[in-house]
Amino acid sequence: MPKIFVTRPIPEMGIKMLRDKGYEVLINEAAKERAATLDELKDGARGADAILSVLTDKITAEVMDAGLPMLKIVANFAVGYDNIDLGAAKQKNIMVTNTPGVLTETVAEHTFALMIAIAHRIAEADRFARAGKFTAWGPELLLGTDLCHKTIGIIGLGRIGSRVALHAAKGFGMKVLYYDPNPNPDFEKEFGAVYVANIDELLPQCDFVSIHVPLLYPVKSSEAGTPKELFDRVNSTYHLINEERLKKMKPSAYLINTSRGPVVDEKALAQALKSGVIKGAALDVFEFEPEITPELKELDNVVLTPHIASATIGTRSRMAELAANNIIEALEGRTPPNLVVK
Repeated sequence: MPKIFVTRPIPEMGIKMLRDKGYEVLINEAAKERAATLDELKDGARGADAILSVLTDKITAEVMDAGLPMLKIVANFAVGYDNIDLGAAKQKNIMVTNTPGVLTETVAEHTFALMIAIAHRIAEADRFARAGKFTAWGPELLLGTDLCHKTIGIIGLGRIGSRVALHAAKGFGMKVLYYDPNPNPDFEKEFGAVYVANIDELLPQCDFVSIHVPLLYPVKSSEAGTPKELFDRVNSTYHLINEERLKKMKPSAYLINTSRGPVVDEKALAQALKSGVIKGAALDVFEFEPEITPELKELDNVVLTPHIASATIGTRSRMAELAANNIIEALEGRTPPNLVVK
């Protein structure tokens, strides 16, 4: 009987799919409210044919070694997979899959919720009202910024970035600029979007900048044989938004990040927000997650949500189903539909 190790509890539908196939499913219930420990991951991996991991849990070469020779697949419960050592997986002939597509609309909605919240000062106004400071309507009380007819810069034109652009162009009449390694003429025609080949040229033109890139670290010398599509020194996204690039943005601009925390240099962002280099930011992900740079929590011109951009009942259930299906396909000798490493 195949054994499946689930690193943290996930929606029941995915678990049911695996158990209905007759698989033994071991769920790390101890990690319901926290990330799994290294020892828990190694213990769970021993004798497992598959690991169903979530993005908080680091599936390192050491964890994979604990699962050998049985381990065939690591199915990540996320679109991103920066929590998995892809080079080690390839070397050990372990498949890696993700759950793309099913959370596109939900994350795009949350991105816009953050954008509206920071521009219209909604979180700040909520605190103001709860503190009993609202004594009368005032012409200049908590003035915010319109989105309509402003310019948004999309960094990373994948599924989610494209959906954010749709809401921006069709819903709010915003002008869309975008940066991506590959220009998309069809997208430009549909949304009247303009391709900007350099991030440094895009930033000064935008009233809002929304980030939708994967987290890619530079190649280390010991990883020289790692496939280019997995790690690329030139296209590293670590600290893509840093002190220098924040200074290229308008003083009236807002930064929104629903991709991965380390894409933004958080300390540089906190300083930029404090000193007025940019007007505001809205973040769903953090560089040292779950820790948040203390200075950010002290500022009124930032909205913070705890990595919940895909957190709807429907989306998380579909993610569980997709991860379970990837495992079933792999263990039955077929190619999983969402293969990252084979």
